[in-house]
Amino acid sequence: MTNTDWVLIRLDNTDSTNNYAMQLVNDDKAHNGLTITARSQHGGKGQRGRKWTDAPGKSLLMSIIITPQMPISSQFAFSASIAVAVVNVLQKLLPDCTVHIKWPNDIIVNDKKAGGILIENVLRGSLWTHSIVGIGLNILQESFPDNLPAAISLTMASGQQLQVDDVRDQLRGAIVACSARAAKVPVVMEAYNQLLFHRGKQQLFSGNEEAWYATIVQAHEDGTLEVVTSEGHTHFYIHGQVKWVY
Repeated sequence: MTNTDWVLIRLDNTDSTNNYAMQLVNDDKAHNGLTITARSQHGGKGQRGRKWTDAPGKSLLMSIIITPQMPISSQFAFSASIAVAVVNVLQKLLPDCTVHIKWPNDIIVNDKKAGGILIENVLRGSLWTHSIVGIGLNILQESFPDNLPAAISLTMASGQQLQVDDVRDQLRGAIVACSARAAKVPVVMEAYNQLLFHRGKQQLFSGNEEAWYATIVQAHEDGTLEVVTSEGHTHFYIHGQVKWVY
């Protein structure tokens, strides 16, 4: 399938584009590259059940159904490859901005969160049949509430009025292209870690009513984050085990 042969389902409003895509998969109506977008969604999902909120028409809300070309053991590497593809596109669109990946898959522009990626994998027995790549990206917002001090949009970061549809098409093309290749996991992880936010720097984490600093070393192909505490101890965090403090 070429980038011009893809099917796009446009929705004005839905609970979640990922939910819509999952229903298509469950009904055996899905195919590789099928893309769902919405102008707004009232039940958008972030990582670990967190809610993703959006301003109608100002965000990219998109889910792409992918047939993975990697073994089932490489689910995090697949996610990492998608994040790298997204960052590469945004860096070209925003040449004067810095774009990183905050572990595991938030998109950081100029040190603030511009969006995130939520990938839901469909396993049938021992087969990894589909991945639903959900992307929420702030594009045209000119401000955010005071309770979201770490949020940013592409417009706020760059001063540009990018077209949501243009960003959609470029991201979709890059994601489908990268997922069509059976990428080598070490190559993917090297690229991911090159873009890892705060790599080599101290970061404040919290958990169990405590807070501490640790230096980020790298992410591993199993999805764990390797850090070194101020006492010199190495730890491997699982996503959701600790909270990242801005």
